[in-house]
Amino acid sequence: MKVFVIAGEPSGDALGGALMEGLNALQPGIRYAGVGGPLMQAQGLSSLFPMDELSVMGLAEILPKYRALKRRIRETAAEIARVGPDVVVTIDSPDFCLRVLALARAEAPGLKTVHYVAPSVWAWRPGRADKMARVVDHVLALLPFEPPYMQRAGMGCTFVGHPVVAQPVASEAEAAAFRAAHGIGDAPLVLALPGSRRGEIERIGPVFGQTLAQLSVPGVRVVVPTVAARAEQVRALVTDWPGAPLVLDAAETPAAIKRAAFRAADAALAASGTVSLELAAAGTPMVIAYRMNPLSQAIISRMLRIQTVTLVNLVSESRAVPEFLGPDCRADRIAPVLAGLLTGSGARAEQIAAMDLTMDRLGRGGEAPGLRAARAVLSVL
Repeated sequence: MKVFVIAGEPSGDALGGALMEGLNALQPGIRYAGVGGPLMQAQGLSSLFPMDELSVMGLAEILPKYRALKRRIRETAAEIARVGPDVVVTIDSPDFCLRVLALARAEAPGLKTVHYVAPSVWAWRPGRADKMARVVDHVLALLPFEPPYMQRAGMGCTFVGHPVVAQPVASEAEAAAFRAAHGIGDAPLVLALPGSRRGEIERIGPVFGQTLAQLSVPGVRVVVPTVAARAEQVRALVTDWPGAPLVLDAAETPAAIKRAAFRAADAALAASGTVSLELAAAGTPMVIAYRMNPLSQAIISRMLRIQTVTLVNLVSESRAVPEFLGPDCRADRIAPVLAGLLTGSGARAEQIAAMDLTMDRLGRGGEAPGLRAARAVLSVL
């Protein structure tokens, strides 16, 4: 059996690695071809070219590489034709992957195709599902409410669970050890997570600092986890923050330490994104705040089809996690709500219940998402 797999980003490589591990367990001897990173290569893939070439975001980043990306699209489609796989599995990165599938399907109309990670058509641009249906047979969804959207567009869809449920969670002992190692003791502890992109940190970081300065809770300590590429920027940002901020640079901090920090925190102030699910897995109540540049904010606000952007709220069908978005992303509005979470108000208990429900609905305690995804791929065949 031959499987062609394509991933364009580290998150896709993680999904692909888990999927391939599941396929290898269910049907040993599969031959792989495609594009992927180290986790997929560890499961038997020899990547056609370095996955890093596809890990670009934003118009300014893509334009200088436009010709190179078009060449890689043609090369990948040609390799699919040469290999003649039983199925092609594309993982996220739709701008690249769906163009490859369009060329591959033109050469082989009967080619079986699976796309891993449903587009968020429930949030905005619903027409993306119809476009995807032209080249995709089946979708593997991370969120439990996504299959009907894909099915209405004419594709099969299987909810396979979110990878966050398969990730380790720190114990209470590890959380206590983190507090002891950094001299935090029993002080109230806030995680500050102002995003992983330069522009996000520039726009949101100062608001986070002002929020912490206006907190009415005495003795608060602050921990700021960040990706390696943004560590220097974050260190400069927090120099005048209260709470003796501790920056956890991903390049220097083992994943287990980051997990312990999440578990040890009493509350988090976070930018909108999938980090809300990491916090939910750790059982850490949160406040979500986000601000785009004004033009993007105006465009997106007109296109949004949902009343909340936080995945915990969407999956739990609640509004337990407070959001401060766009013009509401202001320290004077955020600080009282964050203080309420730190002092043990009823809102804290409501959030913990919503986070537990979210983790259960995402597949906690069940079969690993990678194995469920593997079963779905084999069912397509």
